[in-house]
Amino acid sequence: MLAPCLPDDKPPSLGCFGWFIIFIAIIITIGLFPVTMFMCIKIVKEYERAVIFRLGRIVDKKPKGPGIFFVLPCTDTFRKVDLRTVTFDIPAQEFLTKDSVTVSVDGVVYFRVFDPICSVANVSNADHATRLLAQTTLRNVLGTKSLSELLSDREGISYNMQTALDEATSVWGIKVERVEIKDVKLPIQLQRAMAAEAEAAREARAKVIAAEGEMNASRALKEASLVISESPSALQLRYLQTLSAIAAERNSTIIFPVPIDIIQHFTSKKNE
Repeated sequence: MLAPCLPDDKPPSLGCFGWFIIFIAIIITIGLFPVTMFMCIKIVKEYERAVIFRLGRIVDKKPKGPGIFFVLPCTDTFRKVDLRTVTFDIPAQEFLTKDSVTVSVDGVVYFRVFDPICSVANVSNADHATRLLAQTTLRNVLGTKSLSELLSDREGISYNMQTALDEATSVWGIKVERVEIKDVKLPIQLQRAMAAEAEAAREARAKVIAAEGEMNASRALKEASLVISESPSALQLRYLQTLSAIAAERNSTIIFPVPIDIIQHFTSKKNE
């Protein structure tokens, strides 16, 4: 539940003395009308609202504007409140993560004023208070995360920060629309260690893949040798295919193996 800016639905009573001062101010305004007209008429822009204080008290729970409104001289003061979305950068904050790693993180916050009266009555400077609260909230939220969570779950961290900020600033009339984590800076030594770890992991995966390829190739060669061993002529055809492939690439001296069966055939004739 939001704390109301004014405790009652009706404006607070000014008292007899307060009404007497207001009556005098009205008489002076009417008596010096041509001069006081420029003091009474005020203008606020489309994106602005005016919170009027009469003798130090808020006149109405609804702010004035946009356009023309009137104030009484000497008794009324007003403050303009900008309703546009404000963006500011959170300075880089150094902190320890859950796994004791020192990192530096910065971000950006988008917020706007949705209740001008609360932003004036409940806090002295809503903009400055929101900026300081964003810095402390960033440190508190990120301090509960590990380094891997910080690097992989930025959207979840941004949502948690937005929820925490919005809940804390709602009593100030501030609506936090968006929070984004801009950059995560790691120490140089940690960057080198992570790079070495990643390189070692890639090399290990490459060796495993190469070993699996060698194993698959050896199985295929074994199956091919079993098929060739069943037909002696298949081995001769394989020899001819290899010779054709080598001759097509470049001119070179080729040593072609002669099957032992042919040599045994000639040696047997010689012995006869």
